[in-house]
Amino acid sequence: MILINGESKAHIEISDRGFQYGDGLFETIEVRDDQPVFLERHLARLNSGCRRLHIPCPDAELLRLEAKELCRRWHTHRRAVLKIIVTRGSGGRGYRQPDAIHPTRVLSLHPYPDYPETYSERGVVARFCATRLGLNPALAGIKHLNRLEQVMARAEWSEPDIQEGLMLDVNDYVIEGTMTNLFYVKNNSLYTAELVQSGVAGIMRGIITALSVDHGLPVIEHRFSKDELLSADEAFVCNSIIGVWPIKQIETAHFSVGPVTQSIQSWLYRFTRNDCMEAG
Repeated sequence: MILINGESKAHIEISDRGFQYGDGLFETIEVRDDQPVFLERHLARLNSGCRRLHIPCPDAELLRLEAKELCRRWHTHRRAVLKIIVTRGSGGRGYRQPDAIHPTRVLSLHPYPDYPETYSERGVVARFCATRLGLNPALAGIKHLNRLEQVMARAEWSEPDIQEGLMLDVNDYVIEGTMTNLFYVKNNSLYTAELVQSGVAGIMRGIITALSVDHGLPVIEHRFSKDELLSADEAFVCNSIIGVWPIKQIETAHFSVGPVTQSIQSWLYRFTRNDCMEAG
């Protein structure tokens, strides 16, 4: 199910800069019982990204209404995935932006991925990727459409027993997963990468950081190496679709699903349930 600028269709103009140059942003949102979870947070991040890229952001109320209408049409009372894309719209050949910008908005609904519950309960296996993230402070943190680094990194493995790849930047600091943000626990403190030169500042990353601080768990953003990660007490990855997956193994290093990770999962469960109840 797809809405393009409010119309039910499945094609955009060949001249659209999202297609031509990846000139745009996107949000990936969990849907439960016909309700987009954390929709307001996603819309706020979309608006922030549009401001940074100087793309006029579509009206939030319009996006809100279209998202909820699309979810109601799905009407299966199952989980689903809502994707919102905003591009700079159509323009002529060349990198120069059009004088008048008319953004394209695309909302599409997709089946929820069939991830086993064991990933959340017992953890997943991760590997380090050879593909490196470039450094670009102007784009760091934004969920923009240019995802070739992640596409190349995800192509590095096909083994079904590896669920995520961890990406480093060109200076060999660990940044994130191909589709997730990464945290680790050491001495009852929570650590994650600072995203000032690369990486995506995920909605779930922000929620987990805030919940941890609220519960008295110190959160430290810093630059860290493979060795620092491999010496952690616990580690986990997160995003808006999977929630939290503990990491049980990174290459030859093994981790337990520890008490801090379990506490964060519990806090997140209650917080998400409250958000769904308010949205409903």
